[in-house]
Amino acid sequence: QVQLVESGGGLVQAGGSLRLPCAVSGSIFSINVMGWYRQAPGKQREFVAAISSGGSTNYADSVKGRFTISRDNAKNTVYLQMNSLKPEDTAVYYCNADVSTGWGSPRLGYWGQGTQVTVSS
Repeated sequence: QVQLVESGGGLVQAGGSLRLPCAVSGSIFSINVMGWYRQAPGKQREFVAAISSGGSTNYADSVKGRFTISRDNAKNTVYLQMNSLKPEDTAVYYCNADVSTGWGSPRLGYWGQGTQVTVSS
């Protein structure tokens, strides 16, 4: 089994910063892409950022220049550094990881339980 646990969410004023870590644990053989998504009330879950095992990154246009995704492969952890936060960044943030649990096993996508980020104006 594979578990993803996010933390670091909270209430912050507009212009502030937060750092979200997400730790992956369990029967891990390899982790490919790790990413962050978010879901605001009444809206669909949307892509925020992703990072490959080699360190290549991709960002949603709405967060480019403000958010930075990184990972520590030794700790099986992905981070989302969020700067210059805006009220429209308010959402539940979910971690996602493509994990293989053994040699020859297919990679499956796993999700964390989410962490709330609230940005006040």
